[in-house]
Formats: sequence, C-alpha cells, structure tokens
Amino acid sequence: APGCGGGQFGKAQRFGSVRSTLARAQTGNAGRIVTEERESAMAGTEMPLKYSSGKASPLGVSQDESGLNFAIFSQHASSVTLCIKLPERGTKDEESEKAVEFALDCQKNKTGDIWHVSVEGLPTSGVLYGYRVNGPQGWEQGHRFDSNIVLLDPYAKLVSGRNYFGLDKGPSQPFGTYDFDSSPFDWGADYQLPNLPETDLVIYEMNVRAFTADESSGLDPAVRGSYLGFIDKIPHLLELGVNAVELLPVFEFDELEFKRYPNPRDHMVNTWGYSTINFFAPMTRYASAGGGPLAASRELKQMVKALHKAGIEVILDVVYNHTNEADDANPYVTSFRGIDNKVYYMLDPKNNSQLLNFSGCGNTLNCNHPVVMELVLDSLRHWVKEYHIDGFRFDLASVLCRGPDGSPLDAPPLIREIAKDSVLSRCKIIAEPWDCGGLYLVGRFPNWDR
Repeated sequence: APGCGGGQFGKAQRFGSVRSTLARAQTGNAGRIVTEERESAMAGTEMPLKYSSGKASPLGVSQDESGLNFAIFSQHASSVTLCIKLPERGTKDEESEKAVEFALDCQKNKTGDIWHVSVEGLPTSGVLYGYRVNGPQGWEQGHRFDSNIVLLDPYAKLVSGRNYFGLDKGPSQPFGTYDFDSSPFDWGADYQLPNLPETDLVIYEMNVRAFTADESSGLDPAVRGSYLGFIDKIPHLLELGVNAVELLPVFEFDELEFKRYPNPRDHMVNTWGYSTINFFAPMTRYASAGGGPLAASRELKQMVKALHKAGIEVILDVVYNHTNEADDANPYVTSFRGIDNKVYYMLDPKNNSQLLNFSGCGNTLNCNHPVVMELVLDSLRHWVKEYHIDGFRFDLASVLCRGPDGSPLDAPPLIREIAKDSVLSRCKIIAEPWDCGGLYLVGRFPNWDR
C-alpha cells in the first residue's frame, strides 16, 4: 500500500547513525525478517527478529504468545515506523547499541486507528523503543507530523533518558522501555492502605527532590533528592503531625527544557515538574545514584510502602492540562504532537489551527476527546494499581471541563468517568478549579457527589 511501509509486514532499515546487522534486513514472504547474517544468527550468535501483524490492544508494549506486542494510536498518520535499540551484551554504551526500524504496513499492521506489530526475539527488558510517524503536512489543518523525530510512546510505562537530575550529560532523547523480567514488587504480607477519612487529613505539599537534595539533609550524596532519600525523612513528617503528602509532579519531565533555545529562563532548571513528558512513567532522575528507569519505579514503590507503613497517604499532584511540548512558536516535539497533534491538543480553527493555550504553558490537552480521555483514565488507574497511590490533586482542573474547541462543558465526560470509575473510587480527588483561560469553577466544579 502506498505510504504504508511496503512489503507484507513493512520493512526494516537503519536507525539513526548506529550500525546494526539487524538494520540490513529484508522482509520475507512469510512476514518474517531474514537478515544477511541469518546463518550465523541461527547458529546461536545472534537471534533474528521476527515480525507478525500483532494486535490492537492493549496500547503500549505487552507480552503475547509470539513475543512482544507494540500498539500505538494515530488517527491521521499515513505511516508509522517502530524504532528499536538493542544494547550490546555486556555494555552500557548507547553508541554500541544495535538499532533497527520496522515500517508498519497499514493493511497488515493497523486496526481502525491503532497501529500494531508483534516482535519475536526481543529481550524482555533493557530495550529502548520509539516511533517515527508521518502524515499530512498542513499546519492549517492542525497536523505537526515530522518523521525525522523518534517519538515517545504515550503508553510507555518506563522512560529512559538522562539519569542524573540537572546535568546536561548523557542522552537527551526520551525513549520508552519495559521490564518483563523482574518479579512483582513485594508489598509485604501485612501491608495495608491507610484509608484515612478525608476530614482527618493533614496534607503536606512537597517536592520529592527538594525535600532532601541539600547537604543539610545529612544523607549520602547518592540518595539526596531521591525516592529513597525521602524515606529517611519520614520520622520528620510524623513529628509534624502529617498524615498525607501531596507530591509535586513525579511523572517523567524534562528539567532542562528551558535550555532548548535562548530565552529569559534559559539559565534555570525546572525543579517543580509541571511539564509532563509521559503520564505513566515515574520521574527517572528521582532514582538514587542515577539508577535509571527500573530503579525509579522500584524505589517509588518502596517510598509509598514506607509512607503507608507510617500511616501516611500519598497524593500526587497531576498535570493533565498540558504537556512539555510547548507552543507553535518554539515547539518541543517528543511524543503527542508528532503522533497526532489534531487529536491530543485543542486547536483554534480560526487561527490556522494553532494550539489553544488555556494552561498558560503553550498548549492544552484535549482531555474530553474519547482517545485522550481514555489515556488519562488508564494513567490514573495505572498509578493506583501499580504504585498504590491514594489520591490525586488535578492541576488547573478547569481545563478538564472544556470540550475539543475549548468551550466549557456543564457535564464534562472525563470528570464524570473519574468520579464513577471503580478503580478510582477509593481515591481522594482534589481539583484546582480554575485555568488560565478564565474558567473559574470554585464552588461549582462538577463532581457527581465525589
């Protein structure tokens, strides 16, 4: 099919400047990849990757009977290419990573608006991945496709990039990654949620990193500003009489975003984190000793477990009103804009489909679009089920009460679904009831008796 990848199941090619034996692949008649090194690979020196059509659900990366399934939504894309980086055995050097790109066929690898492929032969952890997405180029129609950029999967559960906070070293490109090797986290046989009544809460709003980042914390430098460092200071919270912490954003964000281009704030670091890159992954650079995404996930769970043991609930300050991808003057394309800008963001049809800005940060997430609404709900459920989070405080929550054109909604579908959702039913739900477009809902925020 023209513009859909070619070949029965697409084609593999080189990814970036990294050389790879897998990158010189051709598509076989049976939908499997046959490499130039097939004989040596079959001899056991290197396993070839085999591709099949895959399935549309669930979104993100999942294990299936034939390997790993990759699925991503894009309604308006004309082509989608899966980009995979395979670390060399025994190395941690990104330059030595093998890389392969596989163009999906819109007839074989697409169901509705979901592009998907199953890959056999991939390691079940330690692999980095992203997507190149192409489509209509008309900005006046609301599209922002650029196939030169490798984009982060919106449903990636872990994000790999720089490992040390505020240091402009290491890879700046965020990639999705996954871990199907580790055992489930041990919450303990006697573990219990605090389940405190809302009327009894004494909430302490705080930033994970800033809480212990200074040397005055008395912690070892390797754990200052980390999830583990936070645990050491729980006795201080108890002395204050605190029984709930409201954590400033712990979703993955780029603290160096101000340094992308010359501007009055280019000397600053974003320490608060209200600039989300991904809604499922914990902030990697809050792991101790630069431990990376898997350590960040594990250590955040350790922190939540320790807080719960102390009788302290964990409420997350969440930012679903905008993302890090900025405005149309200085766009920062890492994920949603390049995947399907017209779906993920509110646009102004009267102004060449420029981004509407009810967040004050350059863009506004289109939260009541069915696809975006489901992403938000899936994200919230993920934090409750995987990390045992007790509640959420929604930043600029009035944005969540706007329709795709920005007009206020009396009964916003997303807010109703949050209020009625069975997984979220035990959670504390707190709304900041205004936005930067003047939608002031103090005292009249829709709530369905929550």
